[in-house]
Amino acid sequence: MNPSHPADRPAHAPLRLGAVALAAMLSACSLIPAYERPAAPVASDWPSTAGLSVAGTDARAAADLPWQDFVQDATLRELVALALEGNRDLRIAVQAIEQARAQYQIRRADQFPTIGVSASASRSAPNPAGASAPSVASSYSVALGGASWELDFFGRVAALKDVALASYLATEEARKTAQISLIASVASTWLQLKTDTELLLLSERTLATREQSLALIRLRFEHGASSALDLRQGESLVASAQAARAQQQRLRAQDINLLTLLVGAPVPERLIPALVAPGPATASARLAEPATAVAAVPELPGFAPIPAGLPSGLLLRRPDIRAAEQQLIGANANIGAARANFFPRITLTAGLGRVSSDLDGLLGSGGSKAWSFAPSLLLPLFDMGRNQAGLEAAQAGREIAVAQYEKAIQSAFREVADALASRATLNDQLAALRAQAEAERARFELAELRFRNGVASHLDLLDAQRSLFATQQALAQAQLAQRAADVQLYKALGGGWIEAAPAG
Repeated sequence: MNPSHPADRPAHAPLRLGAVALAAMLSACSLIPAYERPAAPVASDWPSTAGLSVAGTDARAAADLPWQDFVQDATLRELVALALEGNRDLRIAVQAIEQARAQYQIRRADQFPTIGVSASASRSAPNPAGASAPSVASSYSVALGGASWELDFFGRVAALKDVALASYLATEEARKTAQISLIASVASTWLQLKTDTELLLLSERTLATREQSLALIRLRFEHGASSALDLRQGESLVASAQAARAQQQRLRAQDINLLTLLVGAPVPERLIPALVAPGPATASARLAEPATAVAAVPELPGFAPIPAGLPSGLLLRRPDIRAAEQQLIGANANIGAARANFFPRITLTAGLGRVSSDLDGLLGSGGSKAWSFAPSLLLPLFDMGRNQAGLEAAQAGREIAVAQYEKAIQSAFREVADALASRATLNDQLAALRAQAEAERARFELAELRFRNGVASHLDLLDAQRSLFATQQALAQAQLAQRAADVQLYKALGGGWIEAAPAG
């Protein structure tokens, strides 16, 4: 006979057909409600904003734009790479994925029988009545068998597996969300650090200018050309600049501390914006050098342009919304498991082995075959409403998941709309502030020149100093808000979880 020919193996056909029929029967019944994605509770388009600048049609969507391409500055790219490697929150998110994956594998394994080998030995001395000495009885057994295996006629085990799968997929989306938030936090903190560094330099330059003016006022006061009021006003402005400098030093140190936490390790000194000396250190040197060269506020590094797209795109691309939908799918599957608890639960336990009174004969001719087959049926009749309460809890859990899914969409819509509104108006605000800062700088230089020549009063110079300082501070903060809006828009549109392909 040829064992490879189907005609020569007729006895195996019923076994295969029976296995196929059993598998079909076990998978045919499912009590999970049909899943329908809830309608998005937001408008079909973003709020109209006057002056909105939209990126070109050839620009990639945020979710398709790797963070390496979005971040244009090399220093910031290196910081983000360090954070992705060392941030502890991201490590926790990665391990949470592994934990959820293991739980899914456990639930998946419940659909199949567990087979193992068991061995036992026992010795006893019954000492029957009338016996002069106790007799010793021995028993040895070894068996290959399976633990209790539930026949999933009503889909309870399959539903629990679907719940675990949805939890695993939601955890994977949560890791992507954590990466997006980390990249945005590193970028925002680095921008804040650069801005606070520039504001500290501005405070240093303003302090140097005011100390220079105070030295000139004190010289004029000593010669009777200025009043005590002018001297006290100059001292007050110097003290105000010293307080602003101390405040900016504190804020800059806190920015570095936060960046260190995000990166997960001390930040290399070369990646921290450097401080530059404001000018001559001594009062006599500053007095000899007129403060006619007032430095302008430098621009912050920019990012790649991204289009806003449509709100419907968030449903498929933003990880936190996808995670909320997976939680909803899991809650829906949990209803099927709760419904299955109302129906009979059938389990099988079986074993096949040998039993012998001595160890040598266990595997030889002295032993005897032994087998067991123990099906069991559990039909709930009265449980004081436990199964009904479980079903109601599962149904309430689904309604909670629906509300959380809808809230995730609404929150995402609001974040994108806010970022678009900021981007639409900050450009005009920045243009106006730059023009104002240039005018205030020219006014201060002219006022100082007129004051040195005795044409303008000291009040004119003080007013010009205050206006220039306030305008430059506002300009630096507006530049920070503009760049932060770009980062928030990229984050709100689901960008940051895709890595750029390695070169070569």
